[in-house]
Amino acid sequence: MTAFLWALLTAGIWGVVPLMEKVGLGSGSPTAAVVVRSFGVMAGLLVFGWTLAPVTALRSLSWLSVLLLMSGGFLASFVGQLAFYHALRSGAISQVTPVAGAYPLVAALLGWWVLREPLTLPRLAGVLLVVAGVFLLRK
Repeated sequence: MTAFLWALLTAGIWGVVPLMEKVGLGSGSPTAAVVVRSFGVMAGLLVFGWTLAPVTALRSLSWLSVLLLMSGGFLASFVGQLAFYHALRSGAISQVTPVAGAYPLVAALLGWWVLREPLTLPRLAGVLLVVAGVFLLRK
């Protein structure tokens, strides 16, 4: 599968999940919801983890890679998810999800600044459209 199709699949999955989470949050606390959600991640790791990433593949990672990946997991799957659940619990899914989903804007700017990726006209236009969309959804 091409990178575009993988990204499209990701968008479809990540588009359905907030609906499930908004309903699942109900009146529960966002912190409890993150804990319960993490059990789903652990179940996936137990069922598929050793098959898709055997120990030899894990051993091939450098310590820096392990540290960066673990830090990313902590930030995205705990801190970010907790912030998202607080927003989702009190806000409209149609407003919260697109604004929270504006993270590609941050990633694109960091890619340009830190990784020195080229900032082409189409990329700049995309970034500006994301900013415009977030601005429109703020109201």
